[in-house]
Amino acid sequence: MPRDTEQTPPAAVLNEQPAAVGDRLLAVANGEDIPSEVHDRVREETPVLEIDRFSLWYGRKQAIHSVSMPIPHNQVTALVGPSGCGKSTLLKSVNRLNDLVQNVRITGDMRLNGDSIYDPRMDVIDLRKRMGMVFQKPNPFPMSIYENVVYALRIDGERNRGVLDEACEVSLRGAALWDEVKDRLRDSALGLSGGQQQRLCIARAIAAEPEVLLLDEPCSALDPIATGKVEDLIQELRGRYSVLMVTHNMQQASRASDYTAFMYLGRLVEYGPTSDIFTKPILRETESYVTGRFG
Repeated sequence: MPRDTEQTPPAAVLNEQPAAVGDRLLAVANGEDIPSEVHDRVREETPVLEIDRFSLWYGRKQAIHSVSMPIPHNQVTALVGPSGCGKSTLLKSVNRLNDLVQNVRITGDMRLNGDSIYDPRMDVIDLRKRMGMVFQKPNPFPMSIYENVVYALRIDGERNRGVLDEACEVSLRGAALWDEVKDRLRDSALGLSGGQQQRLCIARAIAAEPEVLLLDEPCSALDPIATGKVEDLIQELRGRYSVLMVTHNMQQASRASDYTAFMYLGRLVEYGPTSDIFTKPILRETESYVTGRFG
């Protein structure tokens, strides 16, 4: 991926004064830069991932505008915002899925536990092994439930049956799926319900013990009952995994995450503890969005 070598300047304030709070989203829509409101409690956390003045273009169209945000270790962080605000683009940039898109250019950097994700020396295959990715639509492999879960270990060369069996059980228990499938591990994963398939995909992701688990609207293709089970699972993962999740569902973000970042037209607007974002945000634009007044 082409990358600008010059350092990306920090997000500029608007001339001598930043945009007035009531005019922030209008300023963004007009292509102006606004300073992000990042709560102090976010900065006090130990980050697993640091997004540093990251910008991304698809050809001439800029999709991400100088986003800087730390992702706390072993916490659940939700990215919210209207459709087209750049949240999925930002998420996919973490494991460099956007490398697969033509004419993509980036500036700035991301660091995973101190390692630059966009360093030219970074092995992208190794990078993706350090992350688990779960997409909107469940995508189990056309193989058994067991082989789905241990797939990452097998491609890494693990052949010890005891190790594989233990990893399978631990991961399925971690995904709250073990009791439902323990007697049919050799059955095809394609025979599971949609919600079970999505939890299987999460089990497959955590089997590799990722440093970050990336969830891209993991419940958008599920019915309400399956959604509830996946949300329960995300809450159970709190404190054990570092999770970065994109969701369009405000209630889901408020229930399942520790921190929430509000994005708008490719810019980070406000980022803080979920309880604060939903009950006492700094910006009234954030309050308007999370209460459903726009978007």
